[in-house]
Parts: sequence; structure tokens; C-alpha cells
Amino acid sequence: MKKNALLFFALFIALFAMAQEKPNNQKLPSVNIKTLDGETFNTRNISNDGKPILLSFWALWCKPCKKELDNYNDLYEEWQDETGVKIYAVSIDDARSTAKVMPFVNGKDWEMEILLDPNGDFKRALNVNMIPHTFLIDGNGKVVYQHTSYYEGLEYEIYELVKKIAAGEDISGH
Repeated sequence: MKKNALLFFALFIALFAMAQEKPNNQKLPSVNIKTLDGETFNTRNISNDGKPILLSFWALWCKPCKKELDNYNDLYEEWQDETGVKIYAVSIDDARSTAKVMPFVNGKDWEMEILLDPNGDFKRALNVNMIPHTFLIDGNGKVVYQHTSYYEGLEYEIYELVKKIAAGEDISGH
């Protein structure tokens, strides 16, 4: 019995991990979150004139998240010139920490759009369970790829997918 339960658990974990990598072709949900200026922002307004969007969930306490966003930022201008991609970084820091997000972002000189999800509403709507969690959204506003975690060099793999999306290619095999 224990072997069956263990096998079932291992299978469940493997399926969950694979599901994290697969596209779901869902549109972004409509959730009210905040801008760095404290203005209400509806997530349905995340758009980029038919060009790709990278949406990355992060937090101040998450070192891999900050490393990923630093690397995205270093390449962002070049990526925009080549593909028109737009990056949104959504902080999931709670209400006590959100006041620290703007000074941190300004100190980093990040060029991407920063949004705040202090109540975790957007995070829950997209089923984000661990960060960093990055979504790639095509020009039609559909999630075509998602990835959790970060390792050095991942930004180049993500960018290859961004270029394919920008060229109108299907990436459903990734």
C-alpha cells in the first residue's frame, strides 16, 4: 500500500512539474492590482499592440527572482528593438513590504513595467505557487508558455521563444 501511495505521489509531482511548462492558451484574468504609484490597474490592460509580453512574478525576498529580472533588464533594450517584447514584473510582496518595492526598483534602474499584487489576487488567478514564475503571452493575449524557477542562462532560452512568438511561430512543443 505504501508503495502505491508513493508511486501515486511521485506521478502527481511529475505531472504537476510538466504542467508548469505547458501552455494553457488562457487569456489573462481580470484582476485589480496596483501600479508603483498606487493607482489601480486592471490586469486585462496588460497589452503590447500585438507583440509578445513576458510577465514575471517576483518578490523582494526572492534572490533568483531578482537575478532573473536583472538579467532581463540588461537585455531588455536589445530585445525590444528586435521583437517589440514588453516585460511586466509583478511583485507579490505583501502590504507591509510594498513600500520597499519602488526604492528597490529605482535603485536597480529596471526599465520594465512594475506592478504590485500585495493581496495575491493576480497570483492566485494564474495559479502561481512558487516564484519566479514567468509567463510568455503572445500577440493575441494568450499564455503560450510558462516556467517556474530560474537558472543562469534561462533568459536566453526564454528569448528564443519570444523571437518565435514575435515571428508568428507556434511554440506549443516547448
